[in-house]
Amino acid sequence: MVVKILLILACSISGYSIAYHIYSQWWQWLVGLIGGLFIALFVIQIEQSIRKVSLRVILGGVVGMIIGLLIAFLFAYGLSFVSNIMEKRQVVPWIYTLLTGTMGYLGLVLGSKKVEELSFFGWGPAKEISDYRILDTSVVVDGRIADICDTGFLEGNLMVPRFVLDELQFIADSSDSLKRARGRRGLDILNRMQRSSGICIDVVDHDFPKIKGVDAKLVALAKKTNGKIITNDFNLNKVAELQGIKILNVNELANALKPVVLPGELMTVKIIKEGKEPGQGVAYLDDGTMIIVDNANRHQGMNVEALVTSVLQTAAGRMIFSELKAVADEKKPYVINAK
Repeated sequence: MVVKILLILACSISGYSIAYHIYSQWWQWLVGLIGGLFIALFVIQIEQSIRKVSLRVILGGVVGMIIGLLIAFLFAYGLSFVSNIMEKRQVVPWIYTLLTGTMGYLGLVLGSKKVEELSFFGWGPAKEISDYRILDTSVVVDGRIADICDTGFLEGNLMVPRFVLDELQFIADSSDSLKRARGRRGLDILNRMQRSSGICIDVVDHDFPKIKGVDAKLVALAKKTNGKIITNDFNLNKVAELQGIKILNVNELANALKPVVLPGELMTVKIIKEGKEPGQGVAYLDDGTMIIVDNANRHQGMNVEALVTSVLQTAAGRMIFSELKAVADEKKPYVINAK
């Protein structure tokens, strides 16, 4: 803010000084002052617009404009040998202005639009961007992504859009204590991941002002960059898959890493609470998998031997159904040996 005020003062005083030394009327000096003020406001507006543009696009536009101006200079130099045009001196400045404006504009626009297809100074935009994994707000707050990175199973570039970072900050500033804790946890997770070896956290300023909602912006960004979204949001997962976006779901990864349990397998579990059905007890494995044990309600707080009867896999996770081993043994038919 201080720099903007200094810019406005400098431009206004400069405009006033220029008008003061050229003109003699006080109102002309005032016009110079106002002109300098408008120039400063115009520059500030341009700066705010450029801030939303990536550095690669700016560099491409500058290089393209320079090439366009060089082409305009070559055209103008060639026209200097055309005698019937150069004899009309009043036309020459306008020809130079036309060439400079058109070629400079074409170079600026084409350079900024086509820069993604080029490689500048060792950049490989197509290869680099396609390798990006885009982090969703939910997976950052969840925190398991940091543990995955620490194990070395996930390496390379991870993209954090500015609008995701803004959402985390908004949650961290919430008046709700639970939301505030979740937001701060997400920011701490990002700081931890930045210090992790083998991981590069790239905060990008890509935004889509016409699109409402962080999830919709994530899908648009994934389409634009040909990237993958890392999330544990079920709804975002389905919406992105319908639009052909590749998804890396942390919940699906966790389910895939859970140990396989087969019907008939015997396990020892601790009954934590009652189940929904009469007589059922509920236990949990170390990875959080729920185990329903029939006829175990009276054994709350005790370790029991349970025999797996079936396994149910759902989108939300896995449930294991079992019964007490003692009850299962009682159901076995007696075999009478005939002599």
